[in-house]
Amino acid sequence: MSDVNHEGAVRGWTRIVTARPRLTLLLALLFTALAVVAGSDVGSRLSSGGWEAPDSQSSYATAALAEHFPSSQPNLVLLVDARGAGVDSPAVAAQSGELARRLAADPAVTGVTSYWGTHAPALRAKNGSSALITARLRGDDDAVADEVKRIAPAYRGQHGPVKVTVGGSAAVRDEMQTTIQEDLVRAEVIALPITLLLLVMVFGSAIAALLPLGVGIVAILGTSAVLRGITGFTDVSVFAENLTTALGLGLAIDYALFIVRRFREELATGVEPRTAVGRTLRTAGRTVLFSALTVAASLSAMLVFPQYFLRSFAYAGIAVVLLAAAAALIVLPASLVLLGHRVNALDLRKALRLKSPDDPGAGYARVARLVMRRAPVFAIGAVAGLLLLGLPFLQVKFGTADDRQLPATAEAHVVQQHIRQEFPGSPDGAITVLAQGASAAQLRQYDRQLAALPGVVRVDGPVTVPGADASYVTVLPKGEAVDGSTQGLVRTIRSVPAGFHASVTGQAAVLVDSKHAIAEKLPWAAGIIALVTLLLVFLLTGSVIIPVQAVLLNALSLTAMFGAVVWVFQDGHLSGPLAFTSTGSIETTLPVLMFCVAFGLSMDYGVFLLSRIKEEYDRTGDHQSSIVFGLRRTGGLITAAAVILAVVMVAIGTSRVANTKMLGLGIALAVLMDAMVVRTLLVPAVMRLTGRFTWWAPPALRRFHDRFGISEGGGEAGPDGAGPPRSEERRDPEPATSG
Repeated sequence: MSDVNHEGAVRGWTRIVTARPRLTLLLALLFTALAVVAGSDVGSRLSSGGWEAPDSQSSYATAALAEHFPSSQPNLVLLVDARGAGVDSPAVAAQSGELARRLAADPAVTGVTSYWGTHAPALRAKNGSSALITARLRGDDDAVADEVKRIAPAYRGQHGPVKVTVGGSAAVRDEMQTTIQEDLVRAEVIALPITLLLLVMVFGSAIAALLPLGVGIVAILGTSAVLRGITGFTDVSVFAENLTTALGLGLAIDYALFIVRRFREELATGVEPRTAVGRTLRTAGRTVLFSALTVAASLSAMLVFPQYFLRSFAYAGIAVVLLAAAAALIVLPASLVLLGHRVNALDLRKALRLKSPDDPGAGYARVARLVMRRAPVFAIGAVAGLLLLGLPFLQVKFGTADDRQLPATAEAHVVQQHIRQEFPGSPDGAITVLAQGASAAQLRQYDRQLAALPGVVRVDGPVTVPGADASYVTVLPKGEAVDGSTQGLVRTIRSVPAGFHASVTGQAAVLVDSKHAIAEKLPWAAGIIALVTLLLVFLLTGSVIIPVQAVLLNALSLTAMFGAVVWVFQDGHLSGPLAFTSTGSIETTLPVLMFCVAFGLSMDYGVFLLSRIKEEYDRTGDHQSSIVFGLRRTGGLITAAAVILAVVMVAIGTSRVANTKMLGLGIALAVLMDAMVVRTLLVPAVMRLTGRFTWWAPPALRRFHDRFGISEGGGEAGPDGAGPPRSEERRDPEPATSG
């Protein structure tokens, strides 16, 4: 496709969007109304699991055990407190036995086991003050969620001489889902007014400030409808709702800031609004489209992983990015055509007595010139500082998500914590081995082999069921539930020759399998992100050097985030002020998620900056002045967008669920470091060091870019392939607003 074809396509798109702006807005309103209806119940259809690799050995064993030995895989726990009488007193035993019988009679319940029915030491607290009734709720995640809501209130509370509290994985997931949805509402209440205030400070005009919020609302509501549709075909994590809100607001504001800013610049030249919109779509509109494709590509990389927790973020992220871009390129231009010069109306800075700077980009221009004068110093200093901040990540320990994600006062957390502290052994750390097709003699020999392994306390079982060609044994490790020694024991058990089909599960086995699945797919995900980013940035700039710089500097910008995640959430620093319980590890999938999201957002800012540098370089051919021009025009815009997105992510980070808190605060730090260190200091320094070579491409690739590439300036390359010739194109006026 040639530049002429690009221009024709953009002109055609501009005519479609601006010819009937009222009809465009009416259709957008209708779409939004339908999205509200379609996505109204999405929250109740989302799941709170998805960290396990579904095709792994541990997942197979867990499902088979739940089918043949439901009591071995309980997901509901009733903690029975004897209130000082002791669990063996006749009154407590009678009441607790009645509770167990009533629970067993429920058609949704199977595999009920209680201390009073078995007198198993593992079900009795060490001091005899409490004991357990365990059971398994039938059905898939949705059915279990419905049943725990029905059953838990019937057993929770005082029953004669005993008090019952409800725990287990089903209760943990139910409480987590409820907490996340409540926290999301609070995050929106926090973020929206602060965001509006910041937008007013950026634009001055209340009208202009409301436009990005409108784009964000369309994107968020549309994505909720998309997720509702996806839940009809596959599982979607409840955590994806948080990403929908954060990216919906953040990217909508980014794109709207860029387009409204450019529209106001064009209006300042004296053209009429429809012409200004056309010019805006040909320049900023192209950049927004490229940015959206780059962010979507980063998020799409999570589709290669088998865990639906990660895939859910790809579904939500791709949908919200594309919808935010569509709203910015359809709804926003139509609104700007109708508003015209009224986009600058209702200047609230006068009411707030805020002075509008005469040249808001002058400070960034001075910084750019200073950085380029001392480019080696700034480049080495910034790289060294970012690497230093990332050092804690070298000590990362991966684990699994459990009840400690919840607030310390949450009932399910309290129950599980009580079991960890007061009951013998490590109930969460047991390794279960499913044996299929084994004879009695083979099982006895296998038990002896397992008991002789280093790190094994004892082996219980085998447990068999008449008529089922399966049994299982339970291995109690010396180590903690998911520490390195227990993970090593899982690998050792799997290497023991059995003579029959043996499948290993348990928390440590799930973690081993999850880490293996991520490690296996990680190169593919990284390759997708790198290749798509390299291609898109090349199409934008025509250089083979800038795409490589973009990938490396983007990855470098994330080091502070990863270092902070380990220092704070793994090691427990600031756990008091931030109100979370440190587990001493990081959930395995979270670094992958945070990398994909933060890398995409960093590219978002990178595309904004590079597009203006490239536009000026196409116009003048002056490398250094183009860098100054690009930072002057976009530095304040990128900083404002990063601060606003950070506000949204910090609001998400106020969640009472630790993983959501980690996600929100970590990405907030990443976008601020990217905007204030990488884009402001490191990019100008590196581009100064590479000089005109920055724009180099082999002749064949230069010809490819001339035919297929897209850029704001639309300039042709020079004959040497290192940059364009000078031209006499119009120079944009300096902005008169802080936008």
